[in-house]
Amino acid sequence: MGKQIVSSADSIGANIAEGLGRGSSQDNRRFIKIARGSLNETQHWLRLAHTHNLLTTEQINAIKTIINEVAPKLNSYLNSIGNVSDGQGQMTNG
Repeated sequence: MGKQIVSSADSIGANIAEGLGRGSSQDNRRFIKIARGSLNETQHWLRLAHTHNLLTTEQINAIKTIINEVAPKLNSYLNSIGNVSDGQGQMTNG
């Protein structure tokens, strides 16, 4: 279970980086959504680890603080990229 937590948490940053590296807003948005899914997966594994008494409430609360900071920032970043691509990798106005 620990490996799953580490893997899903690592995937958050890796997908943000990959999306940036792809060069198009459409790809970037797709990878940000994947990163958001990895954040949700990390939360799932943390809940499960706590249920199985592998992490203390204090440890979970410390991690929860970080997640509660990252989640809205990830959503804000996604919103800042724009909504729809014109099919050429360029963002449309409006």
